[in-house]
Amino acid sequence: MSAVVDITNLEVTFATDAAPVPAVRGVSLSVEPGEVLAIVGESGSGKTVTAKTILKLLPDSATVSGAVVLAGQDVVSLTGDALRGVRGRDVAMVFQEPSTALNPVFTVGWQIAEGLRAHGEFSRKEARAKAIEILGKVGIPDPERRVDHYPHQFSGGQKQRLVIAMALVLGPKVIVADEPTTALDVTVQAEILDLLRRVRTEFGTAIVLITHNMGVVADLADRVAVMYQGELVEVAGVRELFAAPRHEYTRSLLAAVPRLGAGDDTGARDRTDAPAAAPRHRQDDGAAAGSAGPVVEARDLEIVYPGRLGQSGFRAVDRVSLTIAPGEVLGLVGESGSGKTTIGRAIAGLTRATGGSLRVLDHEMVGFRERRFRPLRARIGFVFQDPATSFNPLLTLEEAIAEPLVVHGRARDVAAARPRVRELLDAVHLPVAYAGRYPHELSGGQRQRASLARALALDPELLIADEPTSALDVSVQARVLEVFTELQERLGFATLFISHDLAVVGMLADRIAVLYRGKLVEEGTGTQVLGAPQHPYTQRLLASVPVPDPVEQERRREALAALGER
Repeated sequence: MSAVVDITNLEVTFATDAAPVPAVRGVSLSVEPGEVLAIVGESGSGKTVTAKTILKLLPDSATVSGAVVLAGQDVVSLTGDALRGVRGRDVAMVFQEPSTALNPVFTVGWQIAEGLRAHGEFSRKEARAKAIEILGKVGIPDPERRVDHYPHQFSGGQKQRLVIAMALVLGPKVIVADEPTTALDVTVQAEILDLLRRVRTEFGTAIVLITHNMGVVADLADRVAVMYQGELVEVAGVRELFAAPRHEYTRSLLAAVPRLGAGDDTGARDRTDAPAAAPRHRQDDGAAAGSAGPVVEARDLEIVYPGRLGQSGFRAVDRVSLTIAPGEVLGLVGESGSGKTTIGRAIAGLTRATGGSLRVLDHEMVGFRERRFRPLRARIGFVFQDPATSFNPLLTLEEAIAEPLVVHGRARDVAAARPRVRELLDAVHLPVAYAGRYPHELSGGQRQRASLARALALDPELLIADEPTSALDVSVQARVLEVFTELQERLGFATLFISHDLAVVGMLADRIAVLYRGKLVEEGTGTQVLGAPQHPYTQRLLASVPVPDPVEQERRREALAALGER
């Protein structure tokens, strides 16, 4: 069979104010009917630019040469109506963030039908019937009713199903899926991967998968293309590539992947026999001195969000009890909506605890007064999930890191804080010269390391890290985790590490707590939780994690299916 997409000697260069930037250099690839081709590589490798060329979705600043043959036509030379005729019918795209790909003011049925009507083959009634049919095929329950709902009425996993439905509705020969599972929990991710597998089998659709998750590649791909600095460095079958990678960059990429089972026999760092880090006794801004007791102690903690217009409230956290000792790393895992971020925010005083008891640094958080708690904020650091939005875009890196020092009176102004800022930049392995840069001038990994530097500016006793590596490439993630581990062991601060990536939690945490629908269902060391999970939810969570080994992943997929049948 002839290839559905044939890329020959593709070159893409972007015009900038300084000088032209080559993004893709001499790439030649083909995609066979019904094949899943994964294009992998770190940020800036050219993988997304290469894939978007198939739909000619590049900005006007891009200069493209070479050929991208799709359904017998060279997409590079198409314009106007001819290009619109190819998009949707021959090739469709599943974007990384479904919330931005869906229009919030139109129902999902209208948005799916829009593509059908644009190609002029369906009446309004026929388009609606087709939208209901495709919603059912992608696993949206009660499609006859949900077709009239708006995007905000769907969960994250359901939104991803919606954009897949929009891509499938015209029966394209190939779908380009750009990081379709990056922001999803492992259980939802497993469902989306199953859906993409069915799309390939039932519809015969080829898939070009862009991802940095090598577990997803092992689970779904038939062939893998590895890109590095705009060039194609290796193409191989998925089993061949994982078993015997030829290029040095491919080997380093696979080596950077966190794995369940790395380190000790479970992957978690079990330090139950190691002495806890010595607690620090100090007086900061009038706060009480630290004690040898837990840094955080929750007893039957409840957090209820009040209802509106007479409706009952939503119980986000339901009678949770846990502790974090000085110098300890507690990993908090669970799917979206389990309450893990809510607990982290309550510990930092950003969300009100409504019942039970929550003591943070010997301060009761249930019914706390902001005036009394404010001095303790200097002893708590917070690393947010998305550093791009947590930094003020108008402040340089130096000003952003110095801000907590100035606010809490540790430095008179930014100039006085400069020695401490330089010390922090050095600690997170960022050049001192970056102090004058703005957040948008840093890469994702550099921003996250800068976020860690800001969180540590006041030498906190407790650090709350909320999904700090979820959106990073594996190689960048490995560097950030390495810096975090080095600093935590050297400075000895206690950490609440919130994540849905069990492999990452297993690498870092002394103990792991599993949340499910607001309840704590399992807690213990890595050996106990990852090695011998007791609760059915923890078992399903572990079975849902894709591992970077196609042979092992096939066995895990069968085990997950068996768990679902129980």
